[in-house]
Amino acid sequence: MGTWLTDALCLDHEVAIYDPNLEKLKYIFNTQRLTKLEEITEFAPELLINAVTLKYTIAAFDEVIPYLPKSCIISDISSVKTDFQTYYEGTGMRYVSTHPMFGPTFGNLKSLREHHAIIISQGDHLGKAFFKDFFLSLGLNIHEYSFIEHDETIAYSLSIPFSSSLVFASCMKKQDAPGTTFSKHLDIAKGLLSEDDYLLSEILFNPFSGGQVESIRLKLKELLSIIEDKDTNRMKAFLAEVRENIKE
Repeated sequence: MGTWLTDALCLDHEVAIYDPNLEKLKYIFNTQRLTKLEEITEFAPELLINAVTLKYTIAAFDEVIPYLPKSCIISDISSVKTDFQTYYEGTGMRYVSTHPMFGPTFGNLKSLREHHAIIISQGDHLGKAFFKDFFLSLGLNIHEYSFIEHDETIAYSLSIPFSSSLVFASCMKKQDAPGTTFSKHLDIAKGLLSEDDYLLSEILFNPFSGGQVESIRLKLKELLSIIEDKDTNRMKAFLAEVRENIKE
C-alpha cells in the first residue's frame, strides 16, 4: 500500500519512501528512495505515512520518530486502530489516522469512485484536511469516525464478508458446470484471496470481529436446523427476514 500511495502522491507532492531493503524499492519512480534512517532527517518530511502491516506499525513509528522534525505530522493507514489513540497522544506529536477501504489490488487510480476512505475524527486539523483533499481528488467517498467507531464499523463491514468468503472457499470443490451464483461467489473469493495475508489477518483480528463471526455461526446453525427439519414455514420466515435486512 505504501507503493500505491507514492504513485498517487508523487505527481503533486515531493515524496520519499523509506525501506532498509533496497530491493523492495527497485520499481519505485518519481520518488526519493531512502534506505538509512539518517536520510529521513535530511528529507525532513512534513507528513509521515506509516504503511507497514499492523503487526509492525508501532515498532516502525518508534524506529522512525527520533529522525523526524518535531513539526512533522505522523499518520497510519491501518485497518484496525486499537490502542492507536493512546500511542499517538503519548508521542507528543501531531497525528492523523486514516483507512483507505481497499487494498492495492483493487486500488485502480482511474476508478475509485465506488470505494471509500475513513478519516479518524481525533487528530490534527491540518492532517485531516490534507487527507480529505487527497481522497476527494481520487473520487473516494469519505467518512469520519472516532477510533472506536472505526473498529466497530470495520468489524461489521469487512469481517462478515471476509469470513463468509473464506468459509465458502474452504468448502470449494471443482465444478464442471458452475451456476451463475456460484461463479459470482468464486470471483469474490478469488479477489479476496489475492490480497496480502497480513491484510486479511488484520481485519479478522479486530477485537470486534469475533462477535460478528459468531453471528454468522448462529445463523448457519439456525439455517442448518431448518434444512434438517425440512420446515417450509421456518424457511419462509427466514427468507423474509433476510430480504428485509437487504432492503434499501
